[in-house]
Amino acid sequence: MRTLQLAGATVPVIGQGTWQMGEDRSRHAQEVAALRLGIELGMTLIDTAEMYAEGGAEEVVRDAIAGQRDNVFVVSKVYPHNASRQGIPQACERSLRRLGTDYIDLYLLHWRGQYPLAETVEAFEHLREAGKIGRWGVSNFDLDDLLELDNPACATNQVLYNLEQRGIEFDLLPWSQQQRLPVMAYCPIGQGGNMLANATLKHVADRHGVTPAQVALAWILRQDDVIAIPKAVRPEHVQLNAQAATLRLDPGDLEALDQAFHAPQRKQRLAMV
Repeated sequence: MRTLQLAGATVPVIGQGTWQMGEDRSRHAQEVAALRLGIELGMTLIDTAEMYAEGGAEEVVRDAIAGQRDNVFVVSKVYPHNASRQGIPQACERSLRRLGTDYIDLYLLHWRGQYPLAETVEAFEHLREAGKIGRWGVSNFDLDDLLELDNPACATNQVLYNLEQRGIEFDLLPWSQQQRLPVMAYCPIGQGGNMLANATLKHVADRHGVTPAQVALAWILRQDDVIAIPKAVRPEHVQLNAQAATLRLDPGDLEALDQAFHAPQRKQRLAMV
């Protein structure tokens, strides 16, 4: 598995997302098994959040990483309404309990809310000094938000990025790469619907003998300092995601995909889901 540097650690370029995990207790064992398989295949970065199933996803992660915590890089996120001087340490403690660990490798502000960024950063720094988190970062921040934050201690920005949602390529992604700020791409294969049915995407996939989802992941990983965090529950999808790290698209593939999914020609509002 290819790797890059994130928050002072070496992590795989493809991690595992957990959005919508933990919502159905009958699927708990299947979701745990999927994450454990992903870890075995080298996808040792796991992304979660207190928002996902209101903590349920963190409990899935707890059971997946049990007995192998030191081999996994755990990312979680705090709700904006908890991102105050008093709220962040309390939210972090709840996440730590659900995750069954005494530290979170990377703790993110899920999106901007009512509290001043300086207050949130101060609380993050206290958690880091106390050893509760390794580093902190942000999610769903546009370029103006990052410029306002203006803090080199920020370890990443996690944003929506896929073939259908390329808006960050206009200014946010180039700036982040210039600053060597890794970008974490969530929903990298879209919502699994129309995008993967695109004729051009399917044609490129057929040419390489892979799936459209694998091409979508390889397309994201053509960029430097970008980590994709797809979610998968079925074992075959977990395996396909891991294998996508070895797929290289040629200039003809990229040109065809540019024709089907246009790059932004102007500034766009940051997309979120």
